[in-house]
Amino acid sequence: MSIEAVNDETFAAHIKPEGTTLVEFGAVWCPPCKALLPMLQELSDEQGKQVRFLEVDCDESPETASRYQVMSVPTVIVFQNGEPVEKLVGLRPKSVYEQGSFQAQPIK
Repeated sequence: MSIEAVNDETFAAHIKPEGTTLVEFGAVWCPPCKALLPMLQELSDEQGKQVRFLEVDCDESPETASRYQVMSVPTVIVFQNGEPVEKLVGLRPKSVYEQGSFQAQPIK
């Protein structure tokens, strides 16, 4: 599978109404974002049937980044059944992004 790039216009249509969607908010100039994308690509290859992986460039899609209060990049937000349930700011080890480590409670 692959990570789909989405923007302000296409974001909502790509969030799975049922199941899990992992969204990476980043920027092309961000070194930690560049380090994160290969890890997420590996996870997409491993979990792509269960989890949809999306990528948002915060510079090109400021409305979406603002709506989810993305203040630093990279930020990964996990959506469960269309609702954000986990927000991870900064570069983390691959294991943190694996499906089993998500908390199934809405973030506030």
